[in-house]
Amino acid sequence: MARHAVKKLPRSGSRALLRAGLTVTAAGAALGVGGTASAGAVEPGPAAAPVQALTTAVHHSAAGGLAPVRDLQLDPLANTSADPLDNTLGTQIADFKPVDTGFVTGPLAAGSSLGDLPVVGGATGLLPG
Repeated sequence: MARHAVKKLPRSGSRALLRAGLTVTAAGAALGVGGTASAGAVEPGPAAAPVQALTTAVHHSAAGGLAPVRDLQLDPLANTSADPLDNTLGTQIADFKPVDTGFVTGPLAAGSSLGDLPVVGGATGLLPG
C-alpha cells in the first residue's frame, strides 16, 4: 500500500475540539429543552403546535415499542427440562443462614418478565407505556 493511501489518524487537538463541541451541543440542548418548556407553559403559540405534535408522536412510539419489553419472557427455556437457570447451588456454613443461587435465578427460571424482577421491576415503571 502506498504511503499516500494510508488513513491518517486525527490529532489530539481535533479530538479535544470534538469533545468541546459535543459538550456545548449537549448544554445547548439542555437549555433549549428548559426554555421550550417554560415558554410553552406561559402561552402556547403557533410555533408550539409542531413541537407538541412531535413530542406526542415520540411518546406514543416509545410506548408502543417499549411496553412489550416489560412483559416479554426473558428466559426462552423457562419451565422446560432444558433450562440451565433452573439449577440452584447452595451452601451453609456453621449456624449461618443457608445461601443459594435460587434467589437470583429463580424468577428467570419461573418465566418472569422484566417488570416482575425484584430489583429491576420497579425501574421499568419509568418506561413509557
